[in-house]
Amino acid sequence: MKENYIASANIKDVTISSGLFGRVSRLVREKVIPYQWEILNDTAKDAVPDHSIENFSVAEGNDQGYPSHCIANFKIAAGDETGDFYGMVFQDSDLAKWLEAVSYQLMSGPDPELERQVDDTIDLIGRAQQEDGYLNTYFTIKEPGNRFTNLCECHEMYCAGHMMEAAAAYYEATGKDKLLKIMCRMADLIDENFGPEENKRHGYPGHEEIELGLVKLYKVTNDKRYLRLAKYFIDERGKNPLYFDIEFEKRNHASHFSYLYPPYGMYSNGPKYAQYHLPVREQKTFEGHAVRCMYLASGAVDVARLTGDEELLSVCRGLYKNMVQRRMYLTGGIGSTAKAEMFTSDYDLPNDLVYGETCASVGIMFFTKRLMEAEQKGDYADTMERALFNTCLAGMSLDGRSFFYVNPLEADPVLSRENPDKAHVLTVRPSWFGCACCPPNLSRMITSLPEYLYTVCDDQVYMNLYMSNQAKLQLKSHAIELEVDTEYPYEGVVKITAKTTGSYGICLRIPSWSRERWKAEINGKRVSEQPSDGFLCIDHNWNEGDVIVLELDFEPKRVYANPRVSKDVGKVAVQCGPLVYCLEEADNGKGLQRIYLPKSSQLQLMSRKDKLEGINEIHAKGLRLRDMEDTSVLYESNVEWNYDEVDLVFIPYYAWANRGENEMTVWIHEN
Repeated sequence: MKENYIASANIKDVTISSGLFGRVSRLVREKVIPYQWEILNDTAKDAVPDHSIENFSVAEGNDQGYPSHCIANFKIAAGDETGDFYGMVFQDSDLAKWLEAVSYQLMSGPDPELERQVDDTIDLIGRAQQEDGYLNTYFTIKEPGNRFTNLCECHEMYCAGHMMEAAAAYYEATGKDKLLKIMCRMADLIDENFGPEENKRHGYPGHEEIELGLVKLYKVTNDKRYLRLAKYFIDERGKNPLYFDIEFEKRNHASHFSYLYPPYGMYSNGPKYAQYHLPVREQKTFEGHAVRCMYLASGAVDVARLTGDEELLSVCRGLYKNMVQRRMYLTGGIGSTAKAEMFTSDYDLPNDLVYGETCASVGIMFFTKRLMEAEQKGDYADTMERALFNTCLAGMSLDGRSFFYVNPLEADPVLSRENPDKAHVLTVRPSWFGCACCPPNLSRMITSLPEYLYTVCDDQVYMNLYMSNQAKLQLKSHAIELEVDTEYPYEGVVKITAKTTGSYGICLRIPSWSRERWKAEINGKRVSEQPSDGFLCIDHNWNEGDVIVLELDFEPKRVYANPRVSKDVGKVAVQCGPLVYCLEEADNGKGLQRIYLPKSSQLQLMSRKDKLEGINEIHAKGLRLRDMEDTSVLYESNVEWNYDEVDLVFIPYYAWANRGENEMTVWIHEN
């Protein structure tokens, strides 16, 4: 692996100023972060969470909504209050992700009151930490004698990893190291207990995440023990596939999640569920729980890049390739089944039974960002864009007060209520969840979004994502400033102004959907360079005020799935720029599965700044299949089908489910 100066943009040096993500960033800062703080403190009066399958164990039949109890758990563990632990075994991670989101927000701009709030919370976390450095409110309150005895199910290292990421982020944001010291003590305790040495446990976490946290601790402390421990957990995974079974026997078959997956807890789906079916270096396809797969792969790329491990990076390339070519939805969703939120098999991508967890697409963002840091290829940024502009955005309502855990490509409110196999497919976003991993995960990704816009390699800057921003970027030899002005993703013109005189490279991503039609000019003169690996790299002696104008193909396009995706045979989807579009009942009436889009129908893009916070619609002439005249007949041999002409209105997928209970579909019949 060649040595280069590699960096992402610093959050404090990039301002996302306007456009879609200017609005979303302000929403998270002004509305979502305060709302989630209320949730964590059980003071949000209007939070009415969902009662879907993954949450029934937490508050079955509670029509008033689920309390989080997250802060209360820390107060009980600290001895500040009396009571019992409440919530999921990984409830601590909700607070950790919120702290990380706030830390990134503080990097973008000071907020003394918010910082004071965080400092008080860190004091509470410190009081909840045990003398030897252990930190986990569930085990402190419920099972103090069973620490590290159920790694498969009980998420100790998962929670620790999230809190490590928060600690590193808060230190970088403020220079304050109290939480960093707290989590270094926890990391040191884990390092004392796990590793290749004979006197240590040769185990690994059930739910990956600590690998990411340890790498971030290493980056801010330069303590190589943390990087070595992250590498150990990756390399140990799957070497002894019986490790969790040995733990299980030692616990006399005690299982934390037995009510979900009897009789063997969360690992009843087999080793593939938690990615220990093979050593990581022998894995060729993502198997099992989709979020875990993304966290494992993200940690593996981190370790590969920081240690120069080309073999491990090659494994990650192969896993990525399998995912995007055979196991990812058009919307950037992953996880084809609600049964354990898992990948299934190649080309198995049902639209109505999909899981497509918001956390999994956030995980795609983590994974592809790290791949871009390892090697600058446009395909990685294309996938990052697909996940961000579609499934990630769909995970939150336009007002920031409700969220999707599951992101279907086809939904019908009646079937969601009546068919137990589709109970997870909701058509209205809940305000909160008993298992609330997705909302704070989305918040920390949005507040850290400036890191995703650019990748710096030596004296070249790669533009991964297009949105209006002002950026200060540190190259290998000097610092530069850029200003980007665009209405992307609703227009295809991107204007980049160089604010720094000097010699450096600006690499423009030419998205896969625009490879056949694009144009770039510098100060009105056509650029002669051609794209390579998805980027148009322009090495130039820039003067302050030089302007690049990139024009991308923003004609609406029909998209077809590989025929091996059986659920999409004979169907078509519509995309314009990075946005996948859908039909929603609010615009097109009920019975969306009876609608056809003729091949001859033209797709017309129309701006609607007055609708759904400002969107583009795509209009087309379509056909709707009429009902049989005798609706009492279920099957018939001699039928002459009749169609009515209809005006179809497509909206961006991310904007669906903001107008009440609705049918929705991405894929429609074509004739």
